[in-house]
Amino acid sequence: MFAVGYHPDAAKELRAIRAFERVRILGDIAEQLTSRPHVVEGRKKRIELGEGDAIFQLRVGAYRVFYDVDPEALRVTVRHVRRKGRRTTGEI
Repeated sequence: MFAVGYHPDAAKELRAIRAFERVRILGDIAEQLTSRPHVVEGRKKRIELGEGDAIFQLRVGAYRVFYDVDPEALRVTVRHVRRKGRRTTGEI
């Protein structure tokens, strides 16, 4: 079981989201990222940043949750929660 932590930027972004959307996002984070967060399936994907770096993304409706996984420490760190809109993943 992975522990989930939040970067201060992600916590700030979550507080700015309407309550009913925030509840859904937090529920999906708990459901999807506490077990096998590094496995690309369904609404999860790995985004290559270059030079061997990558970040993971979870799709939750109109929002994208960007997170890192530390498999040795069994820890997930949510970096950002952003509304996608018409932008591409690279733009957000």
